[in-house]
Amino acid sequence: MPVTARIFERKTVSVGSIRLEGGEVLPEVNVALESAGQAPESDGSNVVVVCHALTGDAHAVGDEASPGWWDGLIGPDRFIDTDQYHVITMNVPGGCDGSTGPSSVNPKTGKPYGSSFPFVSIRDMVRVQKRCLEVLGIERAEMVIGGSMGGMMVLEWGVMYPAFARKLVPIATAFSLTPTAIAYNDIGRQAILSDPGYKNGDYYPGPGPVKGLAVARMLAMVTYRTPQLFEKRFSRGLQVEGDVAQMNSLFQVESYLRHQGNKLVKRFDANSYLHLLKAMDTHDLARDREEMPLSRITAEVLVIGIQEDQLFPIEQQRELYKQLKGLDKNCDLLEISSEYGHDAFLVDFREMGPRIKNFLTGTRSRSTVG
Repeated sequence: MPVTARIFERKTVSVGSIRLEGGEVLPEVNVALESAGQAPESDGSNVVVVCHALTGDAHAVGDEASPGWWDGLIGPDRFIDTDQYHVITMNVPGGCDGSTGPSSVNPKTGKPYGSSFPFVSIRDMVRVQKRCLEVLGIERAEMVIGGSMGGMMVLEWGVMYPAFARKLVPIATAFSLTPTAIAYNDIGRQAILSDPGYKNGDYYPGPGPVKGLAVARMLAMVTYRTPQLFEKRFSRGLQVEGDVAQMNSLFQVESYLRHQGNKLVKRFDANSYLHLLKAMDTHDLARDREEMPLSRITAEVLVIGIQEDQLFPIEQQRELYKQLKGLDKNCDLLEISSEYGHDAFLVDFREMGPRIKNFLTGTRSRSTVG
């Protein structure tokens, strides 16, 4: 494939009204997206669709001035090479980065949706993204890839639209969340709901439940990383030297978690956080489907799991792989070990990156199981 001038574009696409899985209709739905790399081929052979995680957005690739959240994986001469491929990332409906969500203006009232914003499922997200790509004239893709919530979407892409993508890469994900993961999510949810600033979801234009959202993020960070990483990075070190028995003393790990909580508050909306959590909690690939959903998948699949993942345990990716192989699907499993735990799919590309590159470009290797 010849290398030509790369493109980089951020824009918002109107996809009209959408009837959601629950029966409600969202009018005038907008989708914020970022595209980077080469112009898309008419047959989609150079198109890669990226699905983001819970607090992600469309800014996966970025540019030199503003690198995206998957900058280490995607870019010029990287594992997903924008000198060769057209990479497109769409912000999900229900989010807060330009796509229609709770903070968007309801055209019927002229005010933000707030508490009136309807439930949006993982399947709704995929359906909206399919409509967006159709508006852009993209009918097929070489690969759909994503981790965590994005991985749930990748699997739904394969089930709902089997002919769309030739390859699927679901990372650190599963058919559905474990009860433990749902429990963690509900603790974060209750932190937001109990914050007086939440105001039943109708807090715009105010700051909203700042403390509640920060606490929810702090809890989530504990599930995203590993005890081994916390011990290595912080141990029992103090942020400010002094008497550890004093109430105002601060451990380094406490300072880190508070910093992460404050960072999220500055860029994310609490209502969106709640809606996307609920979408993950309620998602089940088999729900309301008579046939085994994986039987509909026709694409090649590379399942990637992280052995230290506390949120999506490695057994879930092994089960996904086992069922795909049992259906005689073209499927591989890559297990990686990383002290970053669940977050490894965002930061640790030593094993994952080369395997994704080989899978995308057609270089196959045997399954790598830990």
